[in-house]
Amino acid sequence: MTTPTRIQRRRTKGWRLADATTNPLGAVIVSRTSRFGNPFTIKDAIEAEMGDPRSACAANYREWLRVGTTGGWYEQTYRIGRQVLDRRRILAELHTLRGKDLACPCPLPEPGQPDHCHAAVLLELANQTV
Repeated sequence: MTTPTRIQRRRTKGWRLADATTNPLGAVIVSRTSRFGNPFTIKDAIEAEMGDPRSACAANYREWLRVGTTGGWYEQTYRIGRQVLDRRRILAELHTLRGKDLACPCPLPEPGQPDHCHAAVLLELANQTV
């Protein structure tokens, strides 16, 4: 079986997600507007002076999924326009991402560098061994 990877989703003419994956299970779009979106924005991270904003957004997303109702300043749900992101729903549907490539518009990291994208967090959580 192919190891699932993160694909950078593009909006250029002729680009198709189906052509970008070699995974026999296909790929799933997990951008902000999807049910797996990240409610934490780079703009907010910059305003909060959180150091590397992309890294902070991915770390906040990981923490939001991990912490949930056990405390902290995190909410159970976030609204992005008409979209409602619910951490309980994301966690309940993680199994649907297992083994699949994930596509997000975040830039891919340079070889050997860490991937600071919420899709990388989802890849790790969906494919961890039980």
